[in-house]
Amino acid sequence: MEKKDFEAWLDNISITFLSLTDLQKNETLDHLISLSGAVQLRHLSNNLEILLKRDFLKLLPLELSFYLLKWLDPHTLLTCCLVSKQWNKVISACTEVWQTACKNLGWQIDDSVQDPLHWKKVYLKAILRMKQLKDHEAFETSSLIGHSARVYALYYKDGLLCTGSDDLSAKLWDVSTVACWEWSSGAKTQHFRGHTGAVFSVDYNDELDVLVSGSADFTVKVWALSTGSCLNTLTGHTEWVTKVVLQKCKVKSLMHSPGDYILLSADKYEIKIWPIGREINCKCLKTLSVSEDRSISLQPRLHFDGKYIVCSSALGLYQWDFASYDIVRVIKTPDFSNVSLLGFGEIFALLFDNRYLYIIDLRTEELISRWPLPEYRKSKRGSSFLAGEMSWLNGLNGQNDTGLVFATSMPDHSIHLVLWKEHG
Repeated sequence: MEKKDFEAWLDNISITFLSLTDLQKNETLDHLISLSGAVQLRHLSNNLEILLKRDFLKLLPLELSFYLLKWLDPHTLLTCCLVSKQWNKVISACTEVWQTACKNLGWQIDDSVQDPLHWKKVYLKAILRMKQLKDHEAFETSSLIGHSARVYALYYKDGLLCTGSDDLSAKLWDVSTVACWEWSSGAKTQHFRGHTGAVFSVDYNDELDVLVSGSADFTVKVWALSTGSCLNTLTGHTEWVTKVVLQKCKVKSLMHSPGDYILLSADKYEIKIWPIGREINCKCLKTLSVSEDRSISLQPRLHFDGKYIVCSSALGLYQWDFASYDIVRVIKTPDFSNVSLLGFGEIFALLFDNRYLYIIDLRTEELISRWPLPEYRKSKRGSSFLAGEMSWLNGLNGQNDTGLVFATSMPDHSIHLVLWKEHG
């Protein structure tokens, strides 16, 4: 057929084809395909792939691609990364998507990091750690052996664990290498003498040159850190003072301003709030409790970050707003009567009882992980156990999930450690 005649025939066929119904069009195509040879079928295959499988991520502007990707969940995005190298490149570079995914997992975000491929890697690391937590596989255990009598004093800071024992020795342990140093009896020390009962808790501040201590004699003493002299004795408690916390205030109220130093002291039923500064003018500002008739007891642990006070009780975890002293939250979990608070952050809380460590997601108040503990004697004054590094409670970041999580003394005079397991 001549080209001119073919073009006229094709025009007539096209007009007729457009007038058909969809069903008739399909039947026409089926008939033509049945009449086609290998050359025509190959032609159809090549052109159909271009028409039906358009790579919109390659065709769209990058900003519009990022906008569309925001609507997909991370699991789907990871699947999309397998489509092609181009898709993987575009999806991996969508910083906001991966940052949001990390935040939803409780991960800290450093906005100063500009590397577009960084946050996808962080998310993959985060999802692995969160899976380990949910599968109860995030931690490992170890023991420190060296004391010959009961260990009743534990203190942890910057990777070093200090232990004091009835064997009349104090030891300093590097929990990462399990190295141990025994403090020399000739080392320079400062003695703070004056309590008439056992001392259960201490805290100090170098800037104020102040050390505070809570005791079984129902008092809190304020000491000059450099000289060891007693500056003040705070009275008012009617039970053992099992916890003292010295912290800067971060909120304003009628009784205090941001930057003021605040002392908190807790006994079995009450938490007392004291102002403290260089003048050591201490008069109790407020007494907090969860029951006026003392029917609900507090556990011997206390958290204060300058904005909120948190303490566990027989009914749950109580949180007070420090500006108003109002209870703003009560977190209840099953079988809470024997659970004590170890740490409280912006994202997670760490608690424990005689059997397990518990991690709670504070955004949902759901238990996300627990870790078994050996049989140990839980001290009523809360001195035979402690938490390790706690920055991860404000959000994991891939760097702060290392080192010590929890330590407690055991009946055989050893110290049981719970440590973060290295990333797989």
